[in-house]
Amino acid sequence: MTESLVRNKPGMASIKEMPVVQDGPPPGGFAPVRYARRIPTSGPSATAIFLTTFGAFAYGMYQVGQGNKVRRALKEEKIAARSAILPMLQAEEDERFVKEWKKYLEEEARIMKDVPGWKVGENVYNSGKWMPPATGELRPEVW
Repeated sequence: MTESLVRNKPGMASIKEMPVVQDGPPPGGFAPVRYARRIPTSGPSATAIFLTTFGAFAYGMYQVGQGNKVRRALKEEKIAARSAILPMLQAEEDERFVKEWKKYLEEEARIMKDVPGWKVGENVYNSGKWMPPATGELRPEVW
């Protein structure tokens, strides 16, 4: 294909004679290309986040302290109530023990009536110390 057919002009002597046909920028130029890393500054600052976190922690620790005071007061009240009723509970236990001890002595006297020289209620260990039974009934296998 010849130049005369492409450009619709009679033959040219050089390429420099060709008219320049080229796209250019729009009037006023292109918009600037944004290549920098720009992070938006929206949201609270680091100081605000730190102070908020510290405030929440301080309030939580205050609430823990208040709960400890209440729990300590309830514990002291429970101990005071238990120590107040302790003499009554001890008296009831002593009464129960005396009844059981009498039953035990009667049963021992009935069982050992034929043994000469046997003294009912006497300690066979001769230690000189009287110790109440450690648990519940005196001799559950007897009853």
